[in-house]
Amino acid sequence: MPDDLRARLVDTGVTLVTEQGTEALSLREIARHAGVSHGAPRRYFPTHRDLLAAVARVGYERLGARIHALGHADDPRAGLLALGRLYLDFARTERGMFELMFRHELLRGNNEGLRAATKPLFAVLVDLVARARPGTDDATVTAGALWANLHGLAQLWVWGSLQMTVGTEDADLLLQAAVDSYVERSHAG
Repeated sequence: MPDDLRARLVDTGVTLVTEQGTEALSLREIARHAGVSHGAPRRYFPTHRDLLAAVARVGYERLGARIHALGHADDPRAGLLALGRLYLDFARTERGMFELMFRHELLRGNNEGLRAATKPLFAVLVDLVARARPGTDDATVTAGALWANLHGLAQLWVWGSLQMTVGTEDADLLLQAAVDSYVERSHAG
């Protein structure tokens, strides 16, 4: 069945990005590992970006499942810390996928609807920021800045740069400092 081959190509891409990182995600390499001709992926994915986006979509689904499992936090600061810990753990345990998911230059112009997959995930962060900072004019901008901070923290931690520079193996200290820089203590709950 055609859908089986499409799914096999995506699953192969997921395995390759998990085991070898984004460098292993050429069309030829995915086709070779899936046991098909190098032209076969083109029947289901008009461009290389479409196939990469289908692989990245699996990452967003995995991240979304983890976020959904967190549940709803009554204390927004605690929710932000839990979300941050989850994000750092995802970056550590799904390193190749984490890198692929946020490589816009590799994914733009795809037909996989990644924007629709990411918006609900970002909405969780926006909601927590809005609740942690009542009266904030634009929780979306603040959430974007916090996300950039968390993403940088996750990436630098995975690379080992922060441990060396800051002199701690406790990422939670850095996470708490990042969240506290966006959440006023008086509203922390």
